[in-house]
Amino acid sequence: MISRRIFLQGAVAATVAVATPGLHAAVASADAERRLNFYNLHTGERLSATFWADGHYVAEELAAIDHLLRDHRRNEVEAIDTRLLEQLHTLQRHFGKHDTFHVISGYRSPQTNAALNSRSSGVAKRSLHMQGRAIDIRLPGVELKSLRQAALAQKAGGVGYYPKSDFIHLDTGRPRFW
Repeated sequence: MISRRIFLQGAVAATVAVATPGLHAAVASADAERRLNFYNLHTGERLSATFWADGHYVAEELAAIDHLLRDHRRNEVEAIDTRLLEQLHTLQRHFGKHDTFHVISGYRSPQTNAALNSRSSGVAKRSLHMQGRAIDIRLPGVELKSLRQAALAQKAGGVGYYPKSDFIHLDTGRPRFW
């Protein structure tokens, strides 16, 4: 029996995949396993998680991803949008790599986001990080410019490019770039 959350996340991901060509292939193969590897630069934690297997999302693995991508400043956990995980998986497949994504920022609590916003013009007041719908990453071995281009090609959400800080921002909002 799957939970309501997992069912709804699967339904949303499937709907988005049909409407988003870059994600269609990832969701179309329902029985394929989808694995992501993460290294949280702030906490030093590593995770290898098979978030999709046997035709559905794996609740325990999603919870592990949620925990790793938590707001480390406040130790608050939020559910990460599965569409974001699908975007990351599609990027991995594009480069033919199963390397580890280095995470600069995942979920941010409203309090953390407000504090960061007060110190930097690069932090949006209504950031999708606060909803578990955004992530800042790099993929070692992949040129940042190439990672950005592949993310833009997905047309699956927002893509920010921060070459001086060596990361890109991905989110599940409307397709846009900066």
